[in-house]
This record gives sequence, C-alpha cells and structure tokens, in this order.
Amino acid sequence: MKTKRLLLFSLLILGAIILSACSGQPLSNNWPGLAADEERAYISSGSFIYAVDVKNGNEVWRYPAETDSKILFYANPVLTEDGQLLIGSAGTSHPFLSLNPKTGKENWTESFTSAKGAWMASPLVLNETIYAPNTDGYLYILDLSGRQAADPIQLGGALWATPSTDGTLLFVTSLDHHLHIIDPAQGEVNEIIDLGGAAPGSPAVGADGIYIGSFASTVEFIQANGQHEAIATAGNWIWGTPVLDSETLYYADLDGSIYSLDLASGRQNWDALQPDGPIVASLLVVGDQIYVATESGSFFALDRDGKIIWEKTPGGKIYTSPVISGDLILVAPYQAEFTLAAFDAEGKQAWTFTPEK
Repeated sequence: MKTKRLLLFSLLILGAIILSACSGQPLSNNWPGLAADEERAYISSGSFIYAVDVKNGNEVWRYPAETDSKILFYANPVLTEDGQLLIGSAGTSHPFLSLNPKTGKENWTESFTSAKGAWMASPLVLNETIYAPNTDGYLYILDLSGRQAADPIQLGGALWATPSTDGTLLFVTSLDHHLHIIDPAQGEVNEIIDLGGAAPGSPAVGADGIYIGSFASTVEFIQANGQHEAIATAGNWIWGTPVLDSETLYYADLDGSIYSLDLASGRQNWDALQPDGPIVASLLVVGDQIYVATESGSFFALDRDGKIIWEKTPGGKIYTSPVISGDLILVAPYQAEFTLAAFDAEGKQAWTFTPEK
C-alpha cells in the first residue's frame, strides 16, 4: 500500500508540473470524466465522448464518429439548462465545444479555439454565461453560443477545477496554491487566498462561505470578503471536492481516510475510517448513504455513522467521482474491464458498459 501511494503521489506531482507549465502538450492517458441526466450517462474517455442509456447500458452515440488523434477528452461534461453538453479537448488540438445531448451533434457553428492550454476542468454556467477554466491559467468567458463574451481573466497557475458560485461570486482554485474570488459582473478578482497547497478540487458552497481542501492537507473555510481559517486537517493530501450536507462536511484524503466533520462543534463524527486505498474521487451523498470510490478499484456505501453497508469491486482504479442518475449510482473505473457500471442503492449491479471498437 505504501508503494502504491508513493507512486500515485509521484504521478500527481508530475501532472501538476506539466500542467502548470502551460506547455500545451496533451495528457495521453488519464481517467475519464462523467456526467448524467435522468436518461443518459455521458463519459469523456480519451478520443471519444459516449452517451449511454441508463436503462440498459447501451451506447446511444459517440463523438466524434471517428478517432481524431489531436482530440482527447477527460473533463466531466457539463449539461446546461438550455439543452447543451459542454466540454473541451485536452489534446494537441483543444477546441471547447457544445454537443446536443440527444444526438451528439455539434450545436455551435464554430468551436471556441482561443485557449492556449488543455481543458482539464469543467466549465460553470451562470446567468447564461459560460466560465471555462483552462490549464493556460485563464478563465474564459463565453456566451451560450460559444462566442467570447468578455476578456478572459488571467489567474495564473494551471486551472484544473470547475468554478463554484454562490450565485453572485465565482470561486476558482488553481494548482499554484491559490483560490480566487471573482466578481463576474465587474470581471475582476476581488481576493486571492493562499491555500498553502495545490487545489485540484472545487470548493463546496455553504450559506456563509465556501469549504475547500488542498494538498496542504487542510480544509479551509473562506468567506466572500477573503477571511479564512483552517477548520479541519487530514492525514494526507485532499484532492476531491468536500461534500456539504446540512451541518456535516464529508471529505477524504490520499491516505484513504474518510472524514465526517460536524461544523457546529468542529469535531469529527467518527474515529479514523480507512477502508481501502487512496481516495481521489469526491464522495457522493444520497439519502442516508455515502458512496466512496478508491484507487484500489473498490466502491463502498457507508451509513452516516461511518459503517460500511456494502462493498463492490468494479476493478481497475477509480479516480472519477460517482454520479447519480435516477435510482442508479454510476461508477467509471480507469483501466478496468468495462468503462462504466451502474449500481442501485443496495449495491446490486444493474449493468456495465464497454465501448465497441
């Protein structure tokens, strides 16, 4: 286990260095991105984006129809209220594009191609405006037709996480250790917070501020005016986005430890819980269950007391955060026998999906 962790850490450090250099070189291999609605799952996996019917696990469409060696997709696709699916390429060619979720056809006459780096982060859509972070250190601002709506905002450092918003401000993390608080109405950065470590995950938004984990192995609470404090620690780096559920904050680290922080008291709800390998994926809370995916290829359901309800082993390594679609929980393992699996709340596997060649 120790060797495995050290290998993962080395890969993460190398990836951060490559991305922060903003060289424009593609990542030739990475874990898939995943999103879903009530009818379909959308998987970005290397050369293709796949739409999968969640009723039976069958492929509905793929984009592009044929392999393009210059195009690679790894970010989580984003579904918009006006019926678009947004994603950018991390290949040597890096268009940012919009697809029709029903057909897989391109919506825009031309893709957005002004960014200099790869699209590893998913965009945020707020007030009919797209905010798209790129590894070149810029936050690009587009309208829903793919046209540039305002000058991009230079933030510095590789941007690998989806922006978060409280409805007024944007919160954008970077791999150069900083969180940026942006007023989109003015197009200005209000505050820059040094987190003490790279932050590849997105902030969780609460009523009075945001919660963000980082490679400083801490969880910071940050208010809109920039005031901040470390409210919790972890045994190792925190990659995924914390999950805020009422007065409880759930998060995990690369030691494989899972935490449940009571925000009112500042105390952990359970003792050290470390069921398996390192955890990169964000946790998923649905009803009274917490779903956890690990690098060891295991998938757990916990109750709110931290007790393991069931465990499955999809195989491979799971770095992609699980998502919900109707009554199913979707898991996208990396280097496994299949690309996507669906489980119900009791842990029964409904189907698996493997793309045809």
